[in-house]
Amino acid sequence: LSTDSSPLVGSTPTGYGTLTIGTSIDPLSSSVSSVRLSGYCGSPWRVIGYHVVVWMMAGIPLLLFRWKPLWGVRLRFRPCNLAHAETLVIEIRDKEVRVGLSLGLEKGSEGQGRGLEPPPQAQVEDGRSQAAVGAVPEGAWKDTAQLHKSEEAKRVLRYYLFQGQRYIWIDTQQAFYQVSLLDHGRSCDDIHHSRHGLSLQDQTVRKAIYGPNVISVPVKSYPQLLVDEALNPYYGFQAFSIALWLADHYYWYALCIFLISAISICLSLYKTRKQSQTLRDMVKLSMRVCVCRPGGEEEWVDSSELVPGDCLVLPQEGGLMPCDAALVAGECMVNESSLTGESVPVLKTALPEGLGPYCAETHRRHTLFCGTLILQARAYVGPHVLAVVTRTGFCTAKGGLVSSILHPRPINFKFYKHSMKFVAALSVLALLGTIYSIFILYRNRLPLNEIVIRALDLVTVVVPPALPAAMTVCTLYAQSRLQRQGIFCIHPLRINLGGKLQLVCFDKTGTLTEDGLDVMGVVPLKGQAFLPLVPEPRRLPVGPLLRALATCHALSRLQDTPVGDPMDLKMVESTGWVLEEKPAADSAFGTQVLAVMRPPLWEPQLQGMEEPPVPVSVLCRFPFSSALQRMSVVVVWPGASQPEAYVKGSPELVAGLCNPETVPTDFAQMLQSYTAAGYRVVALASKSLPTVSSLEAAQQLTRDTVERELSLLGLLVMRNLLKPQTTPVIQALRRTRIRAVMVTGDNLQTAVTVARGCGMVAPQEHLIIVHATHPERGQPASLEFLPMEPPTAVNGVKDPDQAASYTVEPDPRSRHLALSGPTFDIIMKHFPKLLPKVLVQGTVFARMAPEQKTELVCELQKLQYCVGMCGDGANDCGALKAADVGISLSQAEASVVSPFTSSMASIECVPMVIREGRCSLDTSFSVFKYMALYSLTQFISVLILYTINTNLGDLQFLAIDLVITTTVAVLMSRTGPALALGRVRPPGALLSVPVLSSLLLQVALVTGVQLGGYFLTLAQPWFVPLNRTVPAPDNLPNYENTVVFSLSSFQYLILAAAVSKGAPFRRPLYTNERARPVPPRLPAPPPAQADLQEAFQAAGTRAGRAALAAAARRPPEVVQAYGHPRHWNSLPLSHQLDPSPVTPPPPPPTSPSVDCCPPPWTIPSRNGSPQLPSALLSV
Repeated sequence: LSTDSSPLVGSTPTGYGTLTIGTSIDPLSSSVSSVRLSGYCGSPWRVIGYHVVVWMMAGIPLLLFRWKPLWGVRLRFRPCNLAHAETLVIEIRDKEVRVGLSLGLEKGSEGQGRGLEPPPQAQVEDGRSQAAVGAVPEGAWKDTAQLHKSEEAKRVLRYYLFQGQRYIWIDTQQAFYQVSLLDHGRSCDDIHHSRHGLSLQDQTVRKAIYGPNVISVPVKSYPQLLVDEALNPYYGFQAFSIALWLADHYYWYALCIFLISAISICLSLYKTRKQSQTLRDMVKLSMRVCVCRPGGEEEWVDSSELVPGDCLVLPQEGGLMPCDAALVAGECMVNESSLTGESVPVLKTALPEGLGPYCAETHRRHTLFCGTLILQARAYVGPHVLAVVTRTGFCTAKGGLVSSILHPRPINFKFYKHSMKFVAALSVLALLGTIYSIFILYRNRLPLNEIVIRALDLVTVVVPPALPAAMTVCTLYAQSRLQRQGIFCIHPLRINLGGKLQLVCFDKTGTLTEDGLDVMGVVPLKGQAFLPLVPEPRRLPVGPLLRALATCHALSRLQDTPVGDPMDLKMVESTGWVLEEKPAADSAFGTQVLAVMRPPLWEPQLQGMEEPPVPVSVLCRFPFSSALQRMSVVVVWPGASQPEAYVKGSPELVAGLCNPETVPTDFAQMLQSYTAAGYRVVALASKSLPTVSSLEAAQQLTRDTVERELSLLGLLVMRNLLKPQTTPVIQALRRTRIRAVMVTGDNLQTAVTVARGCGMVAPQEHLIIVHATHPERGQPASLEFLPMEPPTAVNGVKDPDQAASYTVEPDPRSRHLALSGPTFDIIMKHFPKLLPKVLVQGTVFARMAPEQKTELVCELQKLQYCVGMCGDGANDCGALKAADVGISLSQAEASVVSPFTSSMASIECVPMVIREGRCSLDTSFSVFKYMALYSLTQFISVLILYTINTNLGDLQFLAIDLVITTTVAVLMSRTGPALALGRVRPPGALLSVPVLSSLLLQVALVTGVQLGGYFLTLAQPWFVPLNRTVPAPDNLPNYENTVVFSLSSFQYLILAAAVSKGAPFRRPLYTNERARPVPPRLPAPPPAQADLQEAFQAAGTRAGRAALAAAARRPPEVVQAYGHPRHWNSLPLSHQLDPSPVTPPPPPPTSPSVDCCPPPWTIPSRNGSPQLPSALLSV
């Protein structure tokens, strides 16, 4: 939660505040809204006026205030300062969608608000506090007091609940604070100091402030749901229409509409209550937990009693986590699939001590999240596994997911806004028709009551009451078709957005490529030179490199089976070593250890050594961090003079942590030779440490101490094959001018190679590497654009990418940019004006942290892109949720973060969602136009008959509205999507010239036909005029009525066929769900593309061997572009770039493209404004 207090500057009224909140506190959440908070208090005169107005208007304002609560509050109360407010008005603005609601303040008992102050760290960088601020200037705030002080306070705790979150009043700040922020900024040391637990008094005070640890999903009773549903404006209009029809003696029609509405309400009540009950049962968690108390005591309490600061004693057999907690002692193997969708268990280790602030996202590897399943817990230092509670209730990660379901982000879609405007226009037309009918009926001398009834009846004709139901049917059919194809959607309104997708972001590992990795071999290092690739790491001599491969991992044993990251499993498997975990002391080391890695049976012919290898004990483990891109362990073995630390991670970062003397001069070229062939490369390094006497002493080591001044050991080379469905899908998207973007945490060169392999960047297409440097030593930040020449032959072998056949149209202007996460951050901070230009041409984004993926999606949306995101859910939850259309390839319960969940483990689902989205959106347009034309056609018919003092009969209305129109509208939605994707997207705006002109021409044609038929009937010799002195329905039947009814009945059918166009988004009208519309899967890659994988790997092997053979005779000007940052300026590049026959990624209409510039560009930041090269000035 962060604030925007800019409205407080100047003449902002007292009692107003603005804050920006997320619908959830979970860092994975990205639903952000701007909120305006206003305070109101009672006014006797306003209350009297309020009741007078309600009494004089027979209670009708009460119904209006239910729909618009803000109006009722402003009429009944007067604005006041937040400090004295009795009622709060919260106005939510999400993009252009605004919602207002009022909340009453709740009060606790006296003394519960004693000394409440946010910590000093609860401030954002610009000094603005994270709260809904009031009238007190922020400069006068004194954030010095801690959360709870012992002095007595004669105050009453004031707070309100909003979307499950509790906001508490801080008197000295004159602001409401979200309770989760009261502990914001606590250091890791503070967390560790809480391991002794809270006293009963502190626990009672904190519970009054934070509330119970419950994620409550409200389940309304049937009477409450009935009132909410019946007072809906739609059903209110239905009730008005039924009363009007009964007064006009249309009994059969009124009875049918009443029965349909009653059945609809009952089904809606049942479905709504059942969904609420299902969600409540899913999130309900009540269990007995053991907490620590001061003095070493332990107490069993209910999980609802937990508060931040409590210390949990976790059982070794595991169980569900009832809250978010920081692990302070021991290790846990956790299944987080209920949150991230990642099915691989994650090892959680104890939070390291330090003065740095604790953050759940930064310290994910040390945080246990609510709702996750602890598979096993193991204590090493002390008898128990301890975790300190950090968040409870809706403030937890699971609470954030539930909140996002209960309060989804509003959809800002032009079609929905335009449909409301169109209905408003129909209402104006109804008003004009009412005025005309009053004039005609008065001229025909009808009684006053008949005039009123007939005039109001015309309103029910022009504004079709069945319009919302007909629009809903479109998305329900699409949702059903997707479900039959294994794609599940929890937000049906998002289906239409799928039809407007312009860009789709893809994760790499597990999405574009296979989940598993295969070890290709190890490149050892001897002195300052790399040795040849060793295909079987188990054949390495016993030494630091083999021990690093065997021990530098976060694997654990679960029921005698190793579990953990697939890459770690493959790495350890390649060494042949076996993991053993023992709670007892390791006999070889003489003290307790985290794990023991035992070598395979000694075979001298394999080891090449006289002495057999010995077991290695793991004393300390620093898990892998996405932000740091590395992990490390501290190990010892019998006979070792001192412990050693092994580090594994990104080659660029690990090399930067090593002593320069241990990094070969050809490190960058060696790395590039493998990454350019598509391999995943991991660097390994080591360091000797001072003697550690015990496991407790090893646990005191800091990560900074262990991971510096390292010695490089070698490179681990792994391959990750493309999925067979990836290339056809990417090509299909590019042919339809939908941009495909890769967003991955892998190496930049590996990502570029995979992008070329799957067709995101086609052969001979221009690719430019964007590299940025931080400002340092008085020099401004700079940007370099480094053209990357297309792949060439290695040792006479053609690049395998060139063997693939790409069937896309040529466009020599196509340019692609590739950049890393650090570069992305620098551009956002120092080159904000250049950012849109980079995003328009960016195709490969590598080394991206999870939060950077989310930022990228949001920045693309700011460029008016409709963005899709497809990932496996491991590190993509934030991006999946932020995207307009998020598709998770995970089947876990936690994929509720994304609107779509695919059971198929490939990106085949993306074209399916797009096709169904285009079909649903096009069908929605057709149904809306049909319903509008139907109402206008009936409006014309009624006006013609009103003019001659007659009308349609009861059964005629019934036949038109139910038998013809409703049946046709429902059947129109059954037509399935087209089998192929085209380049044209369906229009997103209803109020456009083509749509409106089509409607006007159809209305003119309908009017002409009905009037022509009417006058033609008058000219017939057998025609007998009706008796105009007798009003309808007593003058029925008559010739005029029969002709108008017959013609209009055929017009309804003809209009349905006219608006039900098939291609390019739907199948032909005659199919109409004739068979299940399960489209054929995308064809497998052609033979040339099938051979691409083998050639891909063969080229990589030859590239590595060629690089090794040329190591001794390498010239001094070798490329050093991908090593340590100091090597960036020595990059000689070829400037012979051939145009590529590939369709460019389509930018938004106002977004330009980046032109290629052969030499590297360096763009310094001067005075906060980047100096662009001339080639970019036209962008």
